Amino acid sequence: MISTGALIWTSIRPLIRTFLTVGAGFALCKAKLFPTEAARGGAQIVLNIALPCLLFSRIVPAFTPQNISSLAPLTVVGLLYGVAGAAMAWTIKQFFWVPHRFRYGIIAAGGWGNYGDIPTAIAMGITASAPFNGVDDENLAIAYISTLILVFFITLFPLGGFLIVAKDFEGPDVDSEEIRERMRLKRRRMVTNTALSLRRVSRLFGHRHPDETCDVEVGDDFENKDTLSCDETVSRNDSTDQKTLTGTTTTPTSSIHVTPASSPELFQRDSNHHSSNLPPRSRRFLKELLKPAPITIVFAIVIALVDPLKALFLPPSPGFQPHFRPVAPDGQPPLAFVIDTANFVGAACVPIGLICLGSALACLRVRAGEAFPRGAIAALALAKMVVTPFLGIGITRWFAHVGFVHRDDKVLQFVCILFSCLPTATTQVYLTQIYSPTGSVESLSAFLIPQYILMPFTMTGLVTYTLDYLF
Repeated sequence: MISTGALIWTSIRPLIRTFLTVGAGFALCKAKLFPTEAARGGAQIVLNIALPCLLFSRIVPAFTPQNISSLAPLTVVGLLYGVAGAAMAWTIKQFFWVPHRFRYGIIAAGGWGNYGDIPTAIAMGITASAPFNGVDDENLAIAYISTLILVFFITLFPLGGFLIVAKDFEGPDVDSEEIRERMRLKRRRMVTNTALSLRRVSRLFGHRHPDETCDVEVGDDFENKDTLSCDETVSRNDSTDQKTLTGTTTTPTSSIHVTPASSPELFQRDSNHHSSNLPPRSRRFLKELLKPAPITIVFAIVIALVDPLKALFLPPSPGFQPHFRPVAPDGQPPLAFVIDTANFVGAACVPIGLICLGSALACLRVRAGEAFPRGAIAALALAKMVVTPFLGIGITRWFAHVGFVHRDDKVLQFVCILFSCLPTATTQVYLTQIYSPTGSVESLSAFLIPQYILMPFTMTGLVTYTLDYLF
């Protein structure tokens, strides 16, 4: 049994290393020694070179026919986290106002977490030492993570998840005051309709006559306290709300304005220009799937599971002894140098990725004087960093209980729980910059920063609990 102090230190140690590296990128950006252009270039190196090498070097030795069955629970877990996060973000949007240029982005922010550098760094740091089994468990953790990364890539790009972010920039701008007024009226209708529903239920069980009134008072300030029937109340409220939204009462129509950068004509012309060059959906799916990281994962899994192929890269396992074993002059398998190169280049993946993350966080800005959607920001941060981890613990433990996840596979359970406590993917920053006419990410910044502030605390608690649960 591991002591509480040892569990906490084991949990904190990789986080310290992770955030020191992130802090270095943050400081470099603030000192103007690592500008945004350099960070984007570093991100491209990680995404297209270092990450594929890291995944290849870990998947090939880690996956075997005995543990390949873990692909199914990992895929299900990744999809469940995405759907649950998007559903919570959609629910938040129903109760709290969200900036117009983030009305769809909040759903993407809830659905896709940072499945790259952060969990990889933490998993490598924890599984490489006790109570795990060192290098073998470290390789296995990265192999498992590769499945979740593949789910991330396929859902965000080939399946068109990135188009959710693009939808934020369709149509004219809408003033924040207009949006807040709409949300206030929407909440009032929700309260009124709930009260009406409760009264209908009580009237039904109380055997009241259908023509009896509901005794519902209407009017914003309750000066006109008419007693109306249920249907008349709903009709009057809807009419009042429609007048308010069309500008005949408190909100002027001039609050909706069109900026030159996002006018309908310009957007339509730009959309038509790009859409005419887009391939059909199936071709786009294949194009995205054939990018370096996804294709590397697929090839690495095939090599790992086909013993004759695997023997070209690594010494054959005890269960497979080929009649003819080709070797290089140094006695190693003929393609062992490929694994060596992948290990060498892949070692740069996590440090560069974390430095780029720090730079991205340093560049986030919240424009002074902008209306601040505090309710939605706090709700999404709590949903991503508090509610989802509890959901992840419950899902993983239930899967282990029913046998969908092997009870003895502690690395698999650790990875499943770890991925439940991840903030919004910084990939959304780049997507927003691409589709925004001004390249600004102020709304996304306001939602991202609190999540990354909460992460050290919630992640430490989650990892400590997970280690105690597993060992």
